[in-house]
Amino acid sequence: MFDNLRADIRAVKERDPAARNSVEVLLLYSGLHAIMWHRPAYWLYQHKWYFLARAISQMVRHTTGIEIHPGAKLGRGILIDHGAGVVIGETAEVGDGCTIYQNVTLGGTGKDTGKRHPTLGKDVLVGCGAKILGPFTVGDGAKIAANAVVLGPIPAGATAVGVPARVVRIHGVKIEQLDQVHIPDPIAQELCRLRSEVERLEKEMATCVKKDPSEEPVPEEEPREIPMDGDSFCML
Repeated sequence: MFDNLRADIRAVKERDPAARNSVEVLLLYSGLHAIMWHRPAYWLYQHKWYFLARAISQMVRHTTGIEIHPGAKLGRGILIDHGAGVVIGETAEVGDGCTIYQNVTLGGTGKDTGKRHPTLGKDVLVGCGAKILGPFTVGDGAKIAANAVVLGPIPAGATAVGVPARVVRIHGVKIEQLDQVHIPDPIAQELCRLRSEVERLEKEMATCVKKDPSEEPVPEEEPREIPMDGDSFCML
């Protein structure tokens, strides 16, 4: 227990520039307090003292603003910075050396039983307001940007941003993405489509509409030839 506590205090001092000394961290950091109280609650939960474990987690929630289900599995050297609004679900797992900022949710997506919360690998950084929802793994060293909503696995060393989150870098190298500048103008494309449709309709109407019969010219009658032979002349 004391080894875990020393590792947690060291993590705060290494990753939070505002931390001045170990005594200050131990007495005043709510993120550390939440992790400290979670460890005995987790032990009680594993030994089926469910009510007492939940009572401890709810007490810590009211005093720190951080809710960690007693069934969640936490590693060593975890930093919960600021911490207000952090929620970690029952089957979530957080690896060694992870950093979690305020308003982060490690939650599920439904009422399924069994494993339904995410697993964070080692040294994962989760930005403030990020939501990681579902029973998948976020690889070692991954970075989740602030306010991202992660709904699927993230590879190790990747950086994920957006809603829903998409991977934009892997081990610091940009991956191929859609050119956000040189893209077609959707309004111009729609106008061109409408113009083509109008031209097609005009051609169809020109072939279907009949002209007014009164405007059509009357064909001239060709003069008949009068035969000049004798029989024909007598008949006339």
